[in-house]
Amino acid sequence: QVQLVESGGDLVQAGGSLRLSCAASGNIFSINTMGWYRQAPGKQRELVASITSGVTTGYADSVEYADSVKGRFTISRDNAKNTVYLQMNSLKPEDTAVYYCAADIRPHVLGDWRVHWGQGTQVTVSS
Repeated sequence: QVQLVESGGDLVQAGGSLRLSCAASGNIFSINTMGWYRQAPGKQRELVASITSGVTTGYADSVEYADSVKGRFTISRDNAKNTVYLQMNSLKPEDTAVYYCAADIRPHVLGDWRVHWGQGTQVTVSS
């Protein structure tokens, strides 16, 4: 069993900052890509940011951001803690959504990769 637990969601004023955390636990041999998605009421879930580990390739981590958050949000990860973070600065009312963590995890050396999801954390930005 694998669990992803998010934390850090809150109500904040426009222009403020929040830091989301997502910790993966359970049967984990390796984690490849970790990411944050969000879903606002009446809208589809969208990718906010993702980070792919460079540990196995020897290269630096690879990151990707939605255009709407570039320059404001920063994704990072702590491989020793199986945790991914999302630092959100200069928040706007349109950032209001439930934020979900996702991780591509292999449970053991011969196991298949599978994407796991967290339960979501609410971020509300007031104008």
